[in-house]
Amino acid sequence: MGAAMAPAAVDTMLAHFKDTGRKPSYYDLIITGDLGHIGKDIVCDMMPTYGYNVKPNYNDCGVLIFDKEAQDTHSGGSGCACCGTVFSGFLFNQLKQKKYNKILLIATGALMNSTSSQQGESIPGIAHAVAIENLDN
Repeated sequence: MGAAMAPAAVDTMLAHFKDTGRKPSYYDLIITGDLGHIGKDIVCDMMPTYGYNVKPNYNDCGVLIFDKEAQDTHSGGSGCACCGTVFSGFLFNQLKQKKYNKILLIATGALMNSTSSQQGESIPGIAHAVAIENLDN
């Protein structure tokens, strides 16, 4: 599903950078969830075509939540709770410890039901971004 959702994540990132005038380097971390390894690679491949390099500070919650070799998860973690779990359980503590001060959190999803792909329908992706900044520097 990460491949289906990656273009929505890219579109949301592009809209955010255009709206705010910021560049990827403004953020300590840009994080999507849950694209997994495949979707993350697609984002990293697509963003340079629009003039943005996100590789230095970009990661994905689905990639972070599991060890794909040790846990045999193939592409990574998935599910609607992946982004929330990684943010509230890990990244929020990183903000409190001031390891990160500026995070762009992009939650992703697929709008489908159990029969849409069996009927040959496309899988629409959706993403929304939340910019989180630690102002207590």
